Amino acid sequence: MEQTFGEFLTSSEVNISILGFILNLTFSALLVSVLSWIYNKYGNSFSNRKSFSKNFLLITMTTMLIITIVKSSLALSLGLVGALSIIRFRSAIKEPEELAYLFLAIAIGLGFGANQGVITLIAFAIISLIVIITKKYSQKFHENQNLHLTIQNTDPHKLGIETIINILQKQCDAVDLLRFDETNELMEISFMVETQNLTQLTKIKESLQKLNKNVKITFMDNKGLF
Repeated sequence: MEQTFGEFLTSSEVNISILGFILNLTFSALLVSVLSWIYNKYGNSFSNRKSFSKNFLLITMTTMLIITIVKSSLALSLGLVGALSIIRFRSAIKEPEELAYLFLAIAIGLGFGANQGVITLIAFAIISLIVIITKKYSQKFHENQNLHLTIQNTDPHKLGIETIINILQKQCDAVDLLRFDETNELMEISFMVETQNLTQLTKIKESLQKLNKNVKITFMDNKGLF
């Protein structure tokens, strides 16, 4: 029997199993809890990882709820596209790692919302294993480094990145550039450095301030100098 497009939209709804929905929601919560633990333990973000990871559960379960509802109706799917076109999410995400974990949290919700729990579970297990192994190997370089150093310079033309790195290499046992942001008015650089005593930190500060008195230096202790 021929159907009009309007009849197809209204007749394409599918009943949702309450038991299946509860199970998918439960598994989503379990997997995203593991994801939060991985992010807190192996993440490299300078932001408050514990506070940021609390959003994973809400994002995952909300995503799963939306997909579960809209997949049963083409009309709801089209309505979701229209709704998302007028919604804009603004968040202070400065590091790609944060966005990567958010995408993984959303992917978990999408997978269980589409009743693809086995595939989602297998993919999450493989991804988590790769993340843990990768972080274990990368930590070998950072295990002897004990400080996060952030330098803000309001005059990039007077004190450039090459000069800063040369000063750090003279005073530190190891230097690793983590992040570099520069505009016409401000330059911000983040390093992971290894120092043995406070004298080295004092010399770094004095050398940088000698070239630019307005330079701002922030030391974040990673595991202690002593």
